[in-house]
Amino acid sequence: MELIRKYFPGLSRDQDDRFSRLLELYPEWNKKINVISRKDISFLEERHILHSLSLAKVVRFSPGTVILDAGTGGGLPGIPLAILFTGSEFLLADSVGKKINVVNAIINELELQNASAVNSRYESIQRRFDFITGRAVTNLMDFTLPLKKLIKPEGKNSIENGLLYLKGGDLTAELNVLGAEFRVIKISGFFTEEFFSTKQIIHLYHFK
Repeated sequence: MELIRKYFPGLSRDQDDRFSRLLELYPEWNKKINVISRKDISFLEERHILHSLSLAKVVRFSPGTVILDAGTGGGLPGIPLAILFTGSEFLLADSVGKKINVVNAIINELELQNASAVNSRYESIQRRFDFITGRAVTNLMDFTLPLKKLIKPEGKNSIENGLLYLKGGDLTAELNVLGAEFRVIKISGFFTEEFFSTKQIIHLYHFK
């Protein structure tokens, strides 16, 4: 919990307890079903939980905000964000059933009332959202095209409704053909650990 407490010092007791439990649950589940790379599980707090929480440095979701975590895998970034933003609603979707089983189990064990998970391809989801998050699910084009129609036009937060995508590397070529406005935010501006030196948040909005 050292890094989470360092960068998010205002956690409530319930939030602190849930993050502590989350750091126990993922290794337990990962022994049964590989939802996080085995070589990365020892870096769980930094490379997965804190990485997910970097989105909270870009926007503090207002109460009532509805977020889809598309291609959630083992529940990242959706579960850490749901712990932090208890007044927002999170739907976590993935096409791999065994991963969603783990996500549902973790949601239940943490008693997260503001999060639910569905075994579904995100392209099949019909409802609309304020934000859609993703964490290196696929290339930006394949992620954005089926999802941009699910974004609500009017927002209630400090930034425009849209996609919030976590990915490293040079994304210039991908971004320039997407037909949207965008911002590229370097996570190293929030977290000083070496792991984040090449990590970015892509905020896509105002789709054509």
